[in-house]
Amino acid sequence: MTNLPDRPHTALLVIDVQNGAMAGTHGRDEVIANINTLVGKARAEDVPVVWVQHADDNLVRGSESWQYVPELVRRDGEPLVHKTYGDSFEGTELEELLAERGVGRIVVAGAQTDACIRGTLHGGLVRGYDVTLVGDAHTTEDLTAYGAPPPDQVIAHTNLYWREESAPGRRGGTVDTAEVTFATY
Repeated sequence: MTNLPDRPHTALLVIDVQNGAMAGTHGRDEVIANINTLVGKARAEDVPVVWVQHADDNLVRGSESWQYVPELVRRDGEPLVHKTYGDSFEGTELEELLAERGVGRIVVAGAQTDACIRGTLHGGLVRGYDVTLVGDAHTTEDLTAYGAPPPDQVIAHTNLYWREESAPGRRGGTVDTAEVTFATY
């Protein structure tokens, strides 16, 4: 249903599952295990896995906190997109990588729910993609000291509102890891 012509394929985006971004996040180990399941399924179905890696003052390029968590291993040939904004499309080559692969639907997993995940969900939808959020494969840290709801509520709310998100000719949606399908549509 994407607005992008001749782009019937799906890609998995693994966003910012870096040591610093994942430190102290809600359900860290379960989320990483679910992402590993998704990566394995995508690879088995020959679906592109695109890794996204954030850099800023807290995730300094080349530092230990900037590195991807050791539980996830990117294969040679799987694209790595470096970003400095919340939206994985903004100021990166992500759009070009997806266009080369005929991708019109993205499946999103990673961190952090209330920043880069939401930014990328909306960024993809406004650029014409169908965007599926994997509800049990994204997480965030506890920002209640700054007035945010607890992490489990941030995650639940994001899953709830994205489930019904749509725009002319494209759609959002939330599914759990076990329900993810990468089939061409």
